[in-house]
Formats: sequence, C-alpha cells, structure tokens
Amino acid sequence: MKKAKIYMHNNWAGTLIEDDEGFHYTYEKEYLNMDNPEPISLTLPLIPSKYSSKILFPFFDGLIPEGWLLDIAEKNWKLNMRDRMSILLVTCKDCVGAVSVEPIELNEDE
Repeated sequence: MKKAKIYMHNNWAGTLIEDDEGFHYTYEKEYLNMDNPEPISLTLPLIPSKYSSKILFPFFDGLIPEGWLLDIAEKNWKLNMRDRMSILLVTCKDCVGAVSVEPIELNEDE
C-alpha cells in the first residue's frame, strides 16, 4: 500500500491511497470545514465520501512530469515507468501550481 498527503495552497486537503483494490482519494474533514475550501480538481469536487478508481485519477497522473524530466526521474530513482503512484510520490513534492504531494511513510503493520 502507498499513501500520500495532498496539499492545496499548503493546507492538507486530502489523502491519496493505492492498495490492492486501486486508488482512493478522500478529502480531510478539517479541509472541508475551512472557510472557502477549493477542490483540488474539477473532477474531484468537494464531498466527504471517498473517491475510488482502478487507475490513478487523471488529475494526479497529470502532475507527473513527462519527456526528458520523466527519463531523469526514472534513472535517478530507479522507478518503474508503470508504477505511476511511486513516480507521483517521488516527483510531485514541489509541483508547479497549488497542489503538492507528500508521501506518508507506512509502518510494517500497514
């Protein structure tokens, strides 16, 4: 399982998880209760329930670099090009724009 905190303008907006069933995104309750929270994407409107998908949500996939930048990331971090979540976790800590991704380190129990 892989997990990440998703930030919007430096506010923890939600959590993205990859597990055996696919990908899941859930907004944090504190974020939803803020004054004027913004959705991280128009395709992921502000709701308290979980979003689930068999593939990485297109919004998150779009944050991953392309071309020569992706080639550099693949070589430097020895990433599998098919493991989109791992690429996202490594390359999107400081994205261009309002959204950033911070990996959550998992305990052996998780």
